[in-house]
Amino acid sequence: MSEEQLPEDDIVSTPEPENPETPEPDAPEPETPQRPAQVFNTAEQRDEAMAAAVAAIRAGECIVLPTDTVYGIGANAMDRDAVQKLLDAKHRGRDMPPPVLIADAASLGALVQFIDEDAKALAAKFWPGALTIILRTQEGLRIDLGETRGTIAVRVPDHEFTRALLRRTGPLAVSSANISGQESSTDMAEARRQLGDAVAVYLDAGQTPGMTPSTIVDFTVTTLGKVLRRGVITLEQLREVAAYVEDIDEPEADEPEPAEPEAAEPAPEPPPNA
Repeated sequence: MSEEQLPEDDIVSTPEPENPETPEPDAPEPETPQRPAQVFNTAEQRDEAMAAAVAAIRAGECIVLPTDTVYGIGANAMDRDAVQKLLDAKHRGRDMPPPVLIADAASLGALVQFIDEDAKALAAKFWPGALTIILRTQEGLRIDLGETRGTIAVRVPDHEFTRALLRRTGPLAVSSANISGQESSTDMAEARRQLGDAVAVYLDAGQTPGMTPSTIVDFTVTTLGKVLRRGVITLEQLREVAAYVEDIDEPEADEPEPAEPEAAEPAPEPPPNA
């Protein structure tokens, strides 16, 4: 009987020579397949959605969550590795750190050194809402969002489910749910198309209000605040509360040029020698 005619079991069981010169390399262990993302409808599956999102955040994973502007990709703000997963999912470097979402303004003091009076007034007026405030990070705070230069951008979103989630998770690093350079996601299908299984849990709350982002006001460059990004809240609305907020394209006041000294009168010639 030729080898081709042998039953398959006989071929497999053919004895190997003793003491082979070249041992067979160990077969590599199969990679653990990545767990597929879970998707929950926040209206119909509220409890399940909340529990899955909290579990994912505590496990250091990323989630996609609704806000009052666009969908965001979020991770535990106090977990450096989780924040890095967020940046990797967006194909973004550490030079573009994400802002932080909190449940209410009372949580702000734990994150920042000092809250300027105009910043307090804007937060009181527009939170929850589409206003992001940049302040100096609290000294000693164990948070690593990237190359922030000691600053932190904070917002309270005007979305009831997401604020309820934030009360259970604590501060979340959140950026728009899209690959860097592509359009932000206003529905779950677009967020999943771009981010796929880089996200553990998707929280579907339907269509978000629109593509216009939050307005960003920076209080680290001036105590009066300077708009870094125009968004939902207009400059006029900001100035109704904080009258001297600077606009993004307002030129800085020019320093007055020093006056040129008047030409000195020529000194009189000395009298001729006697």
